[in-house]
Amino acid sequence: MAEEKLADEKDLGKIKTAIKRRKKEVYTPVVPEMQLGFVHNNVDCIGCRACEIACKDKNGLAPGPRFRRVMYVEGGTFPEVYAFKLNMSCNHCAEPACLPTCPTGAIFKRKKDGIVDIDATLCIGCRRCEAACPYGAPQFIPEQNIVAKCNMCVDEIDAGRKPYCVQACMMRVLDIGPIDKILAGEWVTKAMGKNEHAVRAVKNLADPELTKPSIAFIPHNKAKVD
Repeated sequence: MAEEKLADEKDLGKIKTAIKRRKKEVYTPVVPEMQLGFVHNNVDCIGCRACEIACKDKNGLAPGPRFRRVMYVEGGTFPEVYAFKLNMSCNHCAEPACLPTCPTGAIFKRKKDGIVDIDATLCIGCRRCEAACPYGAPQFIPEQNIVAKCNMCVDEIDAGRKPYCVQACMMRVLDIGPIDKILAGEWVTKAMGKNEHAVRAVKNLADPELTKPSIAFIPHNKAKVD
């Protein structure tokens, strides 16, 4: 009954119009005026998951879907063992794989800051974006039959504040900023020490050349890509 009610509330005429418009368009990646991105310190993160909880609370998510995920990476053999944390959400890619797969044009990239967002009123729950994303960012919400994901808390960004996940990080190992300045070491952030350098990729993640994700890492020495 709940799903039928949600379907009834959808503006089917609006969706059909969006599909027709989408079919006529040739996909051209948006080049933002400034690309916001995340930076995460793999070394100092303690894996408390405060960012995860803050994100779920902010977005009213039921158990299951997670827009932000803290993953534990362990390896080695005794006595040479290691462990570090990897913190991921939507990477607001420069060339998002999810965007061109959407048949209704529900996924869009903001011109002013490069944030990738989803218009829930146009989403039909086909889950093509979920299959296309190499980072597992889009999350299916079965109660609403839509796909949703991190939008970097656009309401907070537009109000001049930082996303809930960043605000909740007690170790200050997660932050946002212009991704080009973060990677160049020109952005002042508590997530990166004076002698630390941000990198685009760490081990076990998809090749950044696939979608050019807007995320940087302060890598653990066992996470560095050769």
